[in-house]
Amino acid sequence: MFRSASIAGRVAGRALSASTRVAIRPVSARIASPFTAISRRQYHEKVLDHYSRPRNVGSMSKTDTDVGTGLVGAPACGDVMKLQIRVDPSNNTISDVKFKTFGCGSAIASSSYLTELVRGMTLEEAGRVRNTEIAKELCLPPVKLHCSMLAEDAIKSAISNYYTKNPNARTTNLGGTGASMPKIDVETVMEPSSQTATA
Repeated sequence: MFRSASIAGRVAGRALSASTRVAIRPVSARIASPFTAISRRQYHEKVLDHYSRPRNVGSMSKTDTDVGTGLVGAPACGDVMKLQIRVDPSNNTISDVKFKTFGCGSAIASSSYLTELVRGMTLEEAGRVRNTEIAKELCLPPVKLHCSMLAEDAIKSAISNYYTKNPNARTTNLGGTGASMPKIDVETVMEPSSQTATA
């Protein structure tokens, strides 16, 4: 009697622990691991395209006078971007552009897309490129907007570097128009001399 009770107790304990394990498994299976959550949040296909097949990767000689180099970084996320532009001095357009980026997929994609965007633009047009254009095109999530901001900073830095090397490249027009001054004929009028009568 005593022996059968102890066996029954052990069997009941095993059954309880087994049922507890079964009950716990479905609950733990329903709790998503961090890796599962990451795998569900995927990059947009445009980001994946530029990341897997980046355009215009490389570098140019930074000592060339027609090359502007921009090197920018974001300490918060560790992204570093180097962008170089080659400028045609006859019309101030970007004839070639290269980049090297150390960072996440969004940073690489932003750099790659930027190189395609600014090729053929004038320096003035390229200087007006905004991070919102890049982020919208690549469908970047809000947490990755800093990558598009880095790309905007890189092109501005490269343009600034080019102008530093070529101070006469920027045409300044302080008068507001490029027209020459009109010729003005000045007419001189002589006042008749006053004669005094002598008495």
